[in-house]
Parts: sequence; structure tokens; C-alpha cells
Amino acid sequence: MERNFLTAEKLTAALRAGEVTSAELTDEVIARIERDDKAINAICVPDFDRARAAARDADQARARGEDRPLLGIPVTVKESYDIAGLPTTWGMPPHRNYMPAEDAVQVSRLKDAGAVVLGKTNVPLGLQDIQSFNEIYGTTNNPWDHGRTSGGSSGGSAAALASGFGALSIGSDIAGSLRTPAHFCGVYAHKPTLGLAASRGMVPPTAPALPAEPDLAVVGPMARTARDLTLLLDVMAGPDPLTLGVAHAVTLPPARHEQLHDFRVLVLDDHPLIPTGSAVRAGVTRVADALADAGARVERHSPLLPDLSEAAVLYTHLLFSGFSGRFPLEAYEQLRTHAAELSADDHSLDAALLRGMAFSHRDWIEADSRRELHRHGWRRLFAEFDAVVCPITPTPAFPHDHNPDLRERRLDIDGTDYPYLDQLVWAGLATMPGLPATAIPATRSPEGLPVGVQLIGPMHEDRTPLRLAELLEQKIGGFQPPE
Repeated sequence: MERNFLTAEKLTAALRAGEVTSAELTDEVIARIERDDKAINAICVPDFDRARAAARDADQARARGEDRPLLGIPVTVKESYDIAGLPTTWGMPPHRNYMPAEDAVQVSRLKDAGAVVLGKTNVPLGLQDIQSFNEIYGTTNNPWDHGRTSGGSSGGSAAALASGFGALSIGSDIAGSLRTPAHFCGVYAHKPTLGLAASRGMVPPTAPALPAEPDLAVVGPMARTARDLTLLLDVMAGPDPLTLGVAHAVTLPPARHEQLHDFRVLVLDDHPLIPTGSAVRAGVTRVADALADAGARVERHSPLLPDLSEAAVLYTHLLFSGFSGRFPLEAYEQLRTHAAELSADDHSLDAALLRGMAFSHRDWIEADSRRELHRHGWRRLFAEFDAVVCPITPTPAFPHDHNPDLRERRLDIDGTDYPYLDQLVWAGLATMPGLPATAIPATRSPEGLPVGVQLIGPMHEDRTPLRLAELLEQKIGGFQPPE
């Protein structure tokens, strides 16, 4: 395999053996980006001069006998992370010239681990789409089909990995923003347990980089193998040194099992609120069959599973109440008026979205209490199972759709249209209770597009779905470069 597509693990071995230098690796990746990224548009803010300098520093450090986890490894960073000396815009035109003074905590951890930061990857406007395009940096195309989206909001990172633009990347996830791009581009991603990795400095432009942990949202790793995900998560994990890090350190428990035949897995491919497309269903089935063939205990139903419809509505309420919290008062009052006009019999996700945006603090407290009941339900389920295998979205990557009103867009599932935002229910299954979830490549669609699935694990037991991902990679194969 071409060196630009080697894993971080293999590149580290080559660096340690003296077979290549970080300067050589970095120059090779930069050459590939300059050759191929015009068609993909994944790297929206290159930082090649500083990357070359960092690579030289890494080589000098290795010559002195240093050996850090990512020493000399070329990586990319989602545009939404603050990097001193580079713009942080979140795709918002009024902030195209905003330049933070300090690195985000995760960028600092990358650099402390020896990584060579090549630059920033593209995002949607405000990080609020399942695609990655904005007026400042344009559209990121899927490396497998340039007429389709790479996903969002970490779509630039997934496209970069699939294109050989660096071995690792970091992104964020509140509505599948790590998992969906991985699924669409055929790479790996891990949404950590809520609060596992500090997010300071992953904030909208001009907002202060405070050590506050937002509800639902996490930061996490992306890679081309499951083992590389674990490598990067170990660099990212840990509380903010300004808050819980004063007194606490993270020690993740080991994976529950080391062999596929020991895993107990619940497999889901049906959701009561949206159908699963045939290509994605085939991906879930392929993983389920591989597990069964390896001797794992595979079940398709369990009375312990929390109600999927209630979970989707609750997730929608919590997600969109967070968005509207920053709206002007007049706009918020209009939302409350519209929500009050909804029929009590309207149980659609579109109605749940509007009701969530109109939430009062009292409403949110009630929703948060119901979330705790769901969390307890998941604890009971994970006493009987080790992981849940399910879709990430109902379809593979779909064609670009730049209609500015997301509520007017439609999603084609096997020839039938559905509301665009309804596809978030699968991502929300892990997000709402704060569970870890690992996205893995599973198969290809009839059109040759990547299809991924997610492995949801017990809270604070991130190594369990990551280990399962590694074992499945060995069983069914993993990332392949776009053809």
C-alpha cells in the first residue's frame, strides 16, 4: 500500500526503525494534498510551513532518543478547533478573519504527543449539517463520488483520511458528526463517552475558550484503522487540567473481551421512525453474520432495549433546545408561539424539533430526568450485552443538497423521500445517553459507496467497542482507498 495510506502504527514503526523521517513523510503528504485536494477540498486551512518545521523538530527529538506516542506522525485537525495563528471560523462569513491566540486543549495534546499538524479540515456552517460546505471554504466532496457529500460536520477530516492526507484526524460529534462522515467515506471514528475527552478551545469563533463541557457534544478521534483510533483516543482522553484534571486522571477499564467468540451483541437494523435502506441493512447483516460465524452470541431483540421512539424524541428535544439557547429573544418567542400551535397528536420528529427549540428551563430539566431513566435502562442492557451493532444513518452518502432550509430537504431511502433531519435518530441513540460508539466500515453499496455501522458500548468502557472494532476489522476487512 502507498505510504500515504499506511496507518499511524505502521508509520511509527518505520520512524523508529529509521526507514523514513518525519520530514519525508510530511513532504509526501503535502505533495499528495497539493496534487489531489483540488477535487476533494478537504484541507481548508493548510499550515504546511509550520508542519515542515514540526517534522524537522520531531526528527531531531527522535535522534535525541525521544519516543512520544505520535512523534513525527502527520495529522489534520477539524476547522472548529482553535489553533494559534490559524483562523477559526466554523464556516461563518462574519468570522472569516477571526484568529485565536491559543491552541485548543486537544491540539496541545496532539503537539505534546509529537504529532505534525498539516492544517485544518472543512466543516459546514456552524457545524450544523450532515454535509460539509460553507461560503468561506466551499464544498468538500466525497472521495468515492465527488457528486456526493463526505458527511458532516467532520466531513473534511473523513475525506482527508480517505484521500491519504495524513494518518489521523480529530473531530467532534453531537449528531453523528464523527460517525456519519466515517460511514460515508469508509474510515473509522470513535465518539467517546460524554466527558471523557476535554473540549476546551473547540468553541465558536470569538467565544471564550472556557473549560465548560457542553451537553451531548464530544470530541474524538478519526483514523483508517481501529487500532489507530485507540492510539489517538489515549492521547485525547482525560479531563481538562483547569477543572476535574486538578484532582482526577482517567484510567479506562480494559475491553470486556479479547476474542470475538466471547462477545454478547445485540443487533438492530429497524427503527420505528425511519426505515433502514437496503445498502445499510446489508452492512449490518454482514457484521452480524461475521460475529455469529466467529461464535459470538448474537441477538436481534431484547426487552431491555430502551424505547427507540421515545429515545429519538428525547434526543431531538435536547439537541435542538441547545441550539435555540443562543437565539435572540424575539426569535425564541416566535418559536414558542409556533410550538404552541402544534396539535397534541403531532408526534413527528419535526414537531419534536420545534418543541425542543421552544423549551423552557423547566422543560429541559424534565427531559434531563427522562434521559437518566434511559441511561439506567442502558446499564441494565449492558449487564446482558457487551455492545450494540446498528446503523449510523439509513443510507450511504447522498448527493450534495445545499438547500439552506434543512427542514425542506428530503432523504431518498430506496426510492422514497423522508425528512432530511429524521436520519439523525441512529446517531442520537448513543449521543442522548452519552454512550461511546465506534464507526467501522462494513461493506460497499451496489454503487460502490462505503457503508459503515456503529458499535455502541457501555458508558466509560470505550475500549470494549474499540476492541470489537479491531476484531471485526481482522474478520471482515477495513479501510480501502477509493477506487
